[in-house]
Amino acid sequence: MLDLTYDTPAPKTIAGAQNDWELVIGLEVHAQVATNAKLFSGASTRFGAEPNSNVAFVDAGMPGMLPVINEGCVEQAVRTGLGLNAQINLVSAFDRKNYFYPDLPQGYQISQLYHPIVGEGEVLVEMGDGTARKVRIERIHLEQDAGKSIHDMDPTMSFVDLNRTGVALMEIVSRPDIRGPEEAAAYVLKLRQILRYLGTCDGNMQNGNLRADVNVSICKPGDYEKYQETQDFSHLGTRCEIKNMNSMRFIQMAIDVEARRQIALIEDGKEVVQETRLYDPDKNETRSMRSKEEAHDYRYFPDPDLLPLEIEQTWVDNIKAGLPELPDAKKARFMGDFGLSDYDASVLTAEAENAAFFEKVAEGRDGKLAANWVINELFGRLKKDDKDIGTSPISAERLGQIVGLIKSGDISGKIAKDVFNIAYTQDRDPTEIVETEGMKQVTDTGTIEAAVDEIIAANPAQVEKAKQNPKLAGWFVGQVMKATGGKANPATVNQLVSSKLGL
Repeated sequence: MLDLTYDTPAPKTIAGAQNDWELVIGLEVHAQVATNAKLFSGASTRFGAEPNSNVAFVDAGMPGMLPVINEGCVEQAVRTGLGLNAQINLVSAFDRKNYFYPDLPQGYQISQLYHPIVGEGEVLVEMGDGTARKVRIERIHLEQDAGKSIHDMDPTMSFVDLNRTGVALMEIVSRPDIRGPEEAAAYVLKLRQILRYLGTCDGNMQNGNLRADVNVSICKPGDYEKYQETQDFSHLGTRCEIKNMNSMRFIQMAIDVEARRQIALIEDGKEVVQETRLYDPDKNETRSMRSKEEAHDYRYFPDPDLLPLEIEQTWVDNIKAGLPELPDAKKARFMGDFGLSDYDASVLTAEAENAAFFEKVAEGRDGKLAANWVINELFGRLKKDDKDIGTSPISAERLGQIVGLIKSGDISGKIAKDVFNIAYTQDRDPTEIVETEGMKQVTDTGTIEAAVDEIIAANPAQVEKAKQNPKLAGWFVGQVMKATGGKANPATVNQLVSSKLGL
């Protein structure tokens, strides 16, 4: 079981010139749904295609074109909700969010304001100090993505690429439960991990497939507790939204600098204006993008081209039955089944592919030894070579063989590193390497004892020194290992040296 303490989020306190202030943060994470087709058309979602090549008539807003819901997108949203322990709404509905922008050809975005497909859930965020925080999910709704405006191809004109238009997004809206920059980044990281385990979003932040809008406000110590008691948002201060954050580091930096901006305004006798802002990492500042619109500004109304979405409970139950083992459960199992530390289990379960690789290595073998070789030797080498587990030159089966050879005593840990290097670089079977390269460990006590006797007999002066200072016995161990080409069993050598020297 995970040995975690579940506690109330500890607030991040920032000192102003006059008062101390606490942070209150809520996030709206936009996750691109992992499907081959868009939310309401059959156009491809492939990243990197030629501009405007993945566009169906309905995406382009052509007259008379009607949206048709992609069942795969609905299923992925339900899977996500189930993975976040959220309420699945069997009846949901789509609304039109009306606004004009060049990369939104329909003049509106199809979204779910009033009746989202997923209701309240939660994410458990581990903070690295043995504590975990529960961040409440308010809702998850499906919506279309917009296109992309391109401003750097011509000095006088802008261009529009509609490839992303109509791509399905899940907007995952948290409650204002997050109390600091580090916790905000840890929340996004944990959410990304769960989505990747579920297979509902690839989590690629560089391509914009996962991005966050960060709502930041400040309050005086004690005001957050008042909000918890009354659910009155006025205790939390005026919030500003920082749009389209796609980096954990930038999320933390943006929150910190925005909080300090708000503190400076309030302590200078001014007011924080509710607005949407952008973060400039080069200048480490946020700047105003537009005033923050309210729901009525978008003139939401039910989409007349789409009937309410009704799903069956049996369908939801079937999806739930097919969910994979999620990160927290897998981590607890690794710690229980293999006796791993919290840290090692966290590293191995960070990505589903890494966890699956480790399980193959550890199958029927020493779990702790397997974890050590996967984390320290394999992951270290892959990082050095700029590879990941999917492109590992050595398979889990072969790394497992090396672990087995160490445990059986056929090779020492030192020899195993040489075997690993050959298997990694030459794509060879470890057992074959040990046999053909003469790398098998010498375990015969008589052979090792003869080598020990020879070294002791040849070095009487060193023997006397070792008897005076037992730490010098290590010199004899080193000489025996050298004489046997590093193949002698180290434990046997240590035992024989200590016995022969009378230590």
